[in-house]
Amino acid sequence: MSQVRQPRFVRPHHQSGPSEDDPPKPADPNSAESEPVRPRTSSTVSGTLSGLDSPTVHLWISLDETTRRIFATTGYESSEDGSHALIRSVAVDQELRGAGIGLELAQFAMERATEAGAKQAWLFSRRSGPFWQKVGFTSADTKDLAVALASTHQVQLFTETGQLEREVAWSRQL
Repeated sequence: MSQVRQPRFVRPHHQSGPSEDDPPKPADPNSAESEPVRPRTSSTVSGTLSGLDSPTVHLWISLDETTRRIFATTGYESSEDGSHALIRSVAVDQELRGAGIGLELAQFAMERATEAGAKQAWLFSRRSGPFWQKVGFTSADTKDLAVALASTHQVQLFTETGQLEREVAWSRQL
């Protein structure tokens, strides 16, 4: 597997781009825009796809250099003023969980958000509270998250669909 410590930044898949059936293009390790994201790159790595074409959404992948298969993702979405980051799309192939990859990728996303000026990180997680506590997150009020990140695609989607009421929020300072 490729090194997790250096995920690649990826551009969102656009309607006019390659189809989901096209094989991934080889990644250029020197490029900041190396790999298009396809909604179904792996059945075992998934995340909310809302807003992937937005400049406020930042997404990285970990790619097995031999099989060209995405085995992990991480990312964040910025608030309008950049002071808040919604950590999202931290996912690891089920076969590889428990090896610390998710912790490294979560830390990577938080470091990038901090470099971009974020002071507070937030996320939604109904099942993975113990994982996020390892990275310093504590339970937070979902309404506070929704206020801080009202302009983000994921919050807007969750509000529109009623999913926000079912979510569990987490937060930590960066």
